[in-house]
Amino acid sequence: MNEYKVERLKINFKTLEEFEKFREYGAQELSMLEDLEANIIENDSDSPFYGIYYGDKLVARMSLYRIDKKYDRYFDPPQDYLELWKLEVLPMYQGKGYGKALVDFAKSFNLPIKTNARQQSHGFWEKMGFEPVTYNVERDRGENPYVWFPKGVKERALK
Repeated sequence: MNEYKVERLKINFKTLEEFEKFREYGAQELSMLEDLEANIIENDSDSPFYGIYYGDKLVARMSLYRIDKKYDRYFDPPQDYLELWKLEVLPMYQGKGYGKALVDFAKSFNLPIKTNARQQSHGFWEKMGFEPVTYNVERDRGENPYVWFPKGVKERALK
């Protein structure tokens, strides 16, 4: 089993340049780029992105947000949880445990986690111990929500 070091990514031009190699490159990164160019954010700003480097190359990344229970639409009773977005491993590095290492890192916060499964990723999330949300949740963003619960939380989470 490989042990990969997950680290919080700095928001800087080098990181954003590396993000361009990922398929899920979009508005979030462009917004950070605009902020950087306008000097609104600094290199040591708290980034929501975490990643794994192979040598000096970023090969896997995800964004992780802590959501306050007052905004919770997924759990009953409402609770703080993590929202995991943009989990992606570059094609040459897939199947080597990088995605699992990122998910395990997110699980280490010991909070419920919600993610959205992209097409053809349902098997990965189920293998990681996530379950599809099958109860009635407003799907206003075309979501395919999957959730994971730390031990002992599930009994309190869903009706």
